[in-house]
Amino acid sequence: MVILREGLCPGLTSDIIATLKRNRVKTVVDLVASDLEELARKCSLSYKALVAVRRVLLAQYSSFPSNGADLYEELKVSTAILPTGNSKLDLLLDSGLYTGEVTEIAGIAGCGKTQICQSIAVNVASSIKQRVCYIDTTGGLTGSRLLQLLQSRTEQEDEQIASLQRIEVFHVFDVYKLLDVLQDLRQGLSQQVVRSGEALKLLVIDSVCAVIYPLLGGKQTEGMAAMMHLARELQTLARDYSLAVFVSNHVTKDNTSRIRPALGRSWSFVPSTRILLYRQEGNAQSGFRTMLLVKSPRQVCLSFFKINYAVVISWSIVIFF
Repeated sequence: MVILREGLCPGLTSDIIATLKRNRVKTVVDLVASDLEELARKCSLSYKALVAVRRVLLAQYSSFPSNGADLYEELKVSTAILPTGNSKLDLLLDSGLYTGEVTEIAGIAGCGKTQICQSIAVNVASSIKQRVCYIDTTGGLTGSRLLQLLQSRTEQEDEQIASLQRIEVFHVFDVYKLLDVLQDLRQGLSQQVVRSGEALKLLVIDSVCAVIYPLLGGKQTEGMAAMMHLARELQTLARDYSLAVFVSNHVTKDNTSRIRPALGRSWSFVPSTRILLYRQEGNAQSGFRTMLLVKSPRQVCLSFFKINYAVVISWSIVIFF
């Protein structure tokens, strides 16, 4: 809600604002939705002045329709595709992670979500030399692990150091600290703060569930409000600053005992693309995992991939139908 204040538009003086507020018209929505003739009589204000103010406010705060051609041209200019570093995973994601979108990978604890998050972050920082913001909410990220992943790609120490400098890491353990970090990130992006001339293109959060779950359940409304606030922040950052947002999530079971991503129906609308990560059935110690595409704006869903985690540093994916 936009509160009426002096300077919001020409003609909206402090005296008019004070008079409107005394008559319970405090926001732009209140004013736009009012019967101006009745409001002018009640407040002893000029009807023409109120009409002029409302016209300006509508022009400033109303959305305008756009056609498909305009949207497509905007998409071509603003969208980039970030490769994950593995051709098979890129195939599942239709070439990689798309800027302007939120992509989610969900799975049980210990199935390899964090390894995938770290591998993608390292690939973006080293292969395409773009900055990465990595938010760790579980304590699963260490500098030595990032260095280990980089050493598997190059033996050049200067390249390893340069890539590490492109990955900015935050350790946060509650949703409010996470929101503070995202707000600071937004301010930095809006001021065009770019380190070493390299753009920030990837935001990784591992995991969203870890900071939201403690606030959910029972009659607590605080958790739902925080979750939806986080959802808006991620979608806005992705869209307004052309970021690819990659988050990990836990899983739960529905009434039919089917595994599905956690955080419920409200959260399900946040990611544009969702992937489920499973352990191979019957062998919890196996190095193989199965990926299932359950939501995508571009690909046919219910596509399966099989992941081999036998190799600790570099994980490989083979198609499995």
